[in-house]
This record gives sequence, structure tokens and C-alpha cells, in this order.
Amino acid sequence: MSIDAQIEAWVRPLAQGLSDMVFYPVNIADQDFPLIVLWLAIAALWFTFYLRLINLRGFGHAVGLLINPPANPAATGEISHFKALSTAISGTVGVGNIGGVAVAIAIGGPGAAFWLFMAGFLAMSTKFVECTLGVKYRRVNADGSVSGGPMYYLERFFQVRNWPKAGKFLGSFYAVSLVIGCLGIGNMFQSNQAYVQMLSITGGEASFLYGRGWLFGLLMASTVALVIVGGIRSIAVAASRIVPTMAVLYIVSALLIIAMSAEHLPGAIALIFNSAFTWTSAQGGMVGAIIVGFQRALFSNEAGIGSASIAHSAVRTDEPVTEGLVSLLEPFIDTMVICTLTSLVIVTTAIPNGLLDGGRGLEGIALTSAAFAHHISWAPYIIAVAALLFAFSTTIAWSYYGLKGWTYLFGEGNTTQMIFKLIFCGFVALGCMIQLSAVLDFSDAMVFFIAVPNIIGLYLYGPEIKRDIADYFTKYRCHPKQIQPVK
Repeated sequence: MSIDAQIEAWVRPLAQGLSDMVFYPVNIADQDFPLIVLWLAIAALWFTFYLRLINLRGFGHAVGLLINPPANPAATGEISHFKALSTAISGTVGVGNIGGVAVAIAIGGPGAAFWLFMAGFLAMSTKFVECTLGVKYRRVNADGSVSGGPMYYLERFFQVRNWPKAGKFLGSFYAVSLVIGCLGIGNMFQSNQAYVQMLSITGGEASFLYGRGWLFGLLMASTVALVIVGGIRSIAVAASRIVPTMAVLYIVSALLIIAMSAEHLPGAIALIFNSAFTWTSAQGGMVGAIIVGFQRALFSNEAGIGSASIAHSAVRTDEPVTEGLVSLLEPFIDTMVICTLTSLVIVTTAIPNGLLDGGRGLEGIALTSAAFAHHISWAPYIIAVAALLFAFSTTIAWSYYGLKGWTYLFGEGNTTQMIFKLIFCGFVALGCMIQLSAVLDFSDAMVFFIAVPNIIGLYLYGPEIKRDIADYFTKYRCHPKQIQPVK
């Protein structure tokens, strides 16, 4: 038995047991709804109304903070609002935005696109809370670097209430789960998908890379290493260049395909709305569309998991609410823009032209790629390049998340950090060499499991966040000159 087969045999029972627990479904109107998705959805809905539609009333100000960020050279932090947002987006925008949306529509029908959009809107509020807390309770290290995230605000909440052991346990549990998760879905899965995409555009079995996953893995690991060795500043610089490039590339391409199917657009929009509110259909009707739409959206933007707050906590600011507001834009870009555009490509092109027919055997990214190719024969190359950029950017972002989990457990020393970075790059290469589906399933479950303590923490901090919002906007309205743009 090969080494990877032995690992699979050992990890499979653990992965299956954890997945069964984390993604345990409840039956709603004859549809299975994973409890973890319900847990995230309820939190998103609650904070949207509890914070008086902060996702709407804070949106314009968030855009303003990006365009004219406050000037305070003495502010704590390492990177700008834009670079923090770019890093966080690079961790969420990935293959799921291209292929996962296609799967959601295939399962839940066109109506899933509407509920995916709505879930993204609600998730903006959850993201605001966790990123505000990430900045507010971050730790400034001796060298001026910053460490933040759920580990720190969970620990802090219980520490000040004389329950330090409970806080340390929750923080450590989150950190351990984060490290395991980053090596799977934030690492091996991404490098594996990048390798698969590279094979697809270089000839498949005829490609020079066929059977040489180790070579591609080493090249990708080396490239990742060049970026992450420099820490958050280097990661943020890379993300701030990659994210706009890949976003513009994909958005423009999607808009072009939609424009070329413009005759189907009115019917597509009508189909989406009708399917979203039709009680019965082949895909399970309204309930099925809601379940699938919310599941895809929340899995995509990761609102409620808390990982993004780690990147946002590195921002240069003394006003935590400002970064919470900037983080609103993350689900908006990831889910409400990119995922929605993918949905429209599928509904305007794939459905009218029968690409969703079962006999075609198309699903996931292959379906999206076929929809693009229907109008432009070379368009799949754009999809492949976008997928490669998505995979790489997600990998470097998750390297930082995992590093902060690692340093929370083992300290901030340079040697400690270098050990993690070597391990992380090793797993990048490993992802292209062997198929460890059980390991990926295990890490996937661990990542979503940490949403349980994180959401509890957000509820506990809810009244405090509500006061912080009121104080900030009072200060901003009364003393707008205190928030000066960078010259």
C-alpha cells in the first residue's frame, strides 16, 4: 500500500466522523439543510437587523475609506485599508466562485442565484462584526507587527471576566483548527486545482506536466515561498496586485459573455426570480433554492468563520470600526458581484443552449467554462488563468491565517514562523503529487467547525459593537475633519 493510501485509510474514519457532525443536515420542507449553514445564516440575518442595516448605511462610507483613507502616520498597524481588503478577498475568491456557483444552480435551480445574492448581502453584517473585533482586540508585538483574529478576541472576552482558562481554550481550539484547515482547503486543494487547470490548458494527457505533479508543485511552492517569507506586507502587496487583476479579468469576461447572450437576459432574470419564489420545482422549489444559495454564498465569502478578521487586523488604523466598514465590501465583491455574474453567465448561456442537460456530463468549472466557450472558443483559457490566479491568491492569504494560528500556539519568534512557512510550502507541493481527499475533507470540516465558537463570540460582543458603531458615526458626523484623507 502506498504512503498516500495509508494516510487515506487512517484519516478517512476521522474525516467522515467530523464531517458528519459539522455538516449534519436537518430536514426542512423535504430538503437537507446543514446545521452549520443554518448557524451562519441566522447570525448574518440577526446582525443585519440588530445593527440597523449596517451593510446598507455603512456601504458608502466604506467606499470612501478606500478612496480617501484616513491619514494618521502614528496609527498602529502594518498595511493600508486597500491592502487588507485585497488580502482578505484573495482568501475567499477562488474556484468556488467559478465552479461552485454552477453546481449550486444545477442542484438548486436558477432561483439559487437570487438567494445566493441575498445571502451575500446579509453576510456583510457578520463580516463587519468579526473584522471590527479583530482590529479592536489585536496584539501588537515587540517588533511592531500585529497579530489578531478570533483567537484574541475570544480569549479577551473571558479573560476580563475572570475565566482565563475558558478564553485560552477557545482561542487555542480556534488556532489549532485554523492551522489544520489552512493546510487543506487553503493549501493542498488550491495547488491541486491549479495543477488540474494547468493540465487542461496545456494538452491534458499530452501535456509535459502530465504525471509530473511534483514539478508543478515545487514551482508553485517556490513561488508561494517568495511571497510569504516577507510576512503580511509582502502578502498584501502581492494580493493588492493579483486581486484587482483577476477580478477585472473575470468580471469583464463575464460581462462580455452576458452581453453576447443579451437576447436571453430578460428571460434569465425572470427565470431566476420565478424559480426563487416558486414553491415546487424539479430542484426542490423555493426552499431548495434558498438552502443551496445560502450554502454556496456562505461557503464562498466565509463570513462567520472569522478567518478574514486576521488579515483585516493588520490594517493601519486606530479606529476599529473603519476596518469593519471596509470589510463590508468583501462579501459584496466576492458573492454579490463575482458569484452573481457567474450565475448570469450560466442562466443566460448554459441553460438556453442545453449545457445543463444531464447527457452533457458537465458540472462545476467545466460547465462555466463551456458557457464561456459557447461564444468565444478560446474563453476557457481565460477561465483557466483566472482559476490559477484565484488558487495562488487564496494560498498566500491562507498562509497568513495559518501562520497567525501557529504563532498564537507556539510564539512569535522568527524560528517558529519559519518552521510553519516551510511546512506550509511543503504541503503546497504535496497537493500536486498525491490525492488526499480524506485530509481535505477533514480540514474542510475543521474550518467550518470554528464558526461555532466564533459566532458565539460575535453574539457576546454584539452590544459592545453596537455602541462602537454609534460612537464612531457620532464622532464622524460631529468632527469630520478628524478623519483626514492621505495626501
